[in-house]
This record gives sequence, structure tokens and C-alpha cells, in this order.
Amino acid sequence: MVGRGLRSWIESSLPFMGMVLAVTALATNMIISKMAMSNGTSFFVLSVYSNVLATLILFPCGFLFHRSKRPPLTFPVLCRIFLLACFGCLADIGSYAGIRNSSPTLASELLNLVPGFTYILAIIFRMEGLNLKRLSDISKILGTLVSIVGASIVTLYKGPAIMKKALTLGSSQVLSPLQQNWVLGGILLTIAAFSTAAWSIVQTSILKIYPAEMIIVAIYCIFVTLQSTVAAVIAEKDLTAWKLQAEMGWVAVFFAGIINITLRLYLMSWCLSRTGPLFVSLFNPLTIVVSVVIGVIFFHEVLYFGSVAGAVILVIGFYAVIWGKARESKMKRDAQDVESTSHQDPLLQDSIEEA
Repeated sequence: MVGRGLRSWIESSLPFMGMVLAVTALATNMIISKMAMSNGTSFFVLSVYSNVLATLILFPCGFLFHRSKRPPLTFPVLCRIFLLACFGCLADIGSYAGIRNSSPTLASELLNLVPGFTYILAIIFRMEGLNLKRLSDISKILGTLVSIVGASIVTLYKGPAIMKKALTLGSSQVLSPLQQNWVLGGILLTIAAFSTAAWSIVQTSILKIYPAEMIIVAIYCIFVTLQSTVAAVIAEKDLTAWKLQAEMGWVAVFFAGIINITLRLYLMSWCLSRTGPLFVSLFNPLTIVVSVVIGVIFFHEVLYFGSVAGAVILVIGFYAVIWGKARESKMKRDAQDVESTSHQDPLLQDSIEEA
């Protein structure tokens, strides 16, 4: 009995541990990529190489996963995956460019804009309803507005530095203020957050007509690789930029390709299949905590009051949206239960009469 209870506890804890690992991978990738770019690695080239590596891993895995039953791959599906890759490529390059001009801490904070943007787009494309008489919808609208206000504070207001210096791993400061353009970085990261939200909308439409997640991801990685390569060729005129001379550049490529893209994608997909999107989305604010801890303690990241204040407001808005979604889901379940009961009652009455 004790062994069964322990096994049940471990199984219920696995999604939690999986999302903690996924969030830690994302936050760590932000730090490592910032270090690589500070040492001269082009974020365009970093995006290309990491996506090439992820493609080499995910493409065979995708078709191996669906080797027994595979839906027919039509031209309209390919077009939608290509559009999906456009948003993914924009989010990828925008994130790297934003981190290069600001900091990983700011990037992790602006990740919380994604649920708000997703909700707005879902209303526009009629994937979400809007009824101002329902408390859940009011909570989602107010939460979205509060999230945008919090993100604006993080982007436009620094304030005094709260933590200026901590334990470092070298003599040079990794995130020098001279390397930072807070406003430009915030704008780029906001564009990346919007692209991520649009990505989720397009992905939802694709899954409805082509329910094979791993194949979609495999083809998606190929398209992102091609698109990021075109962007890099246009942006990087100097051929020496394609050579990763610094050791940190290779570390960033391998970490992004293997851990941040391949492993994190698998972990999130695994957790989504067992817990649903609400559980997974609740871990976004944890990215802020992990990024701050890693950045401030180990990589000389400067922590500003504006980042803390804006992050608190942003998280409050984020959880208001999540609360509204949870309340809405509960109302739908209650309505389904009532409908199910109403269908069962005549059957019960018939059985009583026959008896």
C-alpha cells in the first residue's frame, strides 16, 4: 500500500518536475545566448545553427514517432506550417536580438505578455468568446491590460539598481551596461512575444486538420532553418560572422539546439498531453525567478527596481487571465455535467417504469 502511494505521488509530480526543467532550460538558454552574443556571436548565426541541430534531431524522431499511422500531408497543411515557421522565426530572432540589446531578465519578464496577446488574437479569430456580463471574461480583459502595463514599466523604466554586484565567474562583466539598449530590447522582445502568441493560434488551426504533433514540429524546424538562413545571409555581410571562433558560441548553439529547442519542446508536449495548457502556462512566471537567480548570482546581471515592480504587476495581470480561464473551464464542465444528467434522467425513469 505504501509503495503504491509513493508511486502515485511520483507520477503526479512528474509533470511539475518536467515543467520546472523546461522553464530552467529556457531561462538558462537566455543567459548562455547573452554571453555568446556579448563575446561576438551573431544572433542570426546562432539561430541558424541551433535550428539546424534541432532539425537533425527532431526530423527523424517525428517520422519515427508516427511511422505506423500518418495523416496525408497536403499542400494547404504545408502552407500553414510555413506560416507557423514565419512566426517562429520572427519570435526566435526577435528574442535573441532583444536579449542582446537588453538582458535575459527583461526577456523572461516579457514572456508573460504571451498569454495576453494570445487571448486578444483568440477573440479576433473567434477561438475565445467575449461576454462583458461574465466575471471570467472581465478578469481576462483586465488581466491582459494589466500585463501590458507591467510590460511597459519593465521596458521603459529602470529605476535604481537593487543588486549591482554578486559572485562572478570571471574578471570581465558579462552584461555590461554599454551593451544594453533597454527600450530597443523591450520592443524587440514584445514583438517576439506577439509572434509567439500568433504562433500558438496558427498551431491550433493546424492541429485541427493535421493531428500529428511531431511531424508538424519536424517540418516546422526545416522551414525555420531555411527562413533564418535567408535572414542571416541578408543581415550578415561579413562571412567571418559564420565562424564560431569563441568557445561560448559553440556552447550556445549546442545548448539551444539540444536543450532549449529539442528537449524543452518534448517536455512541454509531454506535460500538455497529461495536464493541459492551463497547468503549463502557470509556469511562465517561474522563468523570471530562474533567470534572475542565474543572472544576478552567477553572471553579474544588474537588477533594477523597474524590473521588479513591472514584473510584479505583469504577473498579477497574468494570473488574472489564468483565473478567468480556470473559472470559464469550470463553468463549461458544470454545464456539461448538467446536460449529461438531464440525458440520463429519462433513461432512469424508463427503467423504473419497466420494473
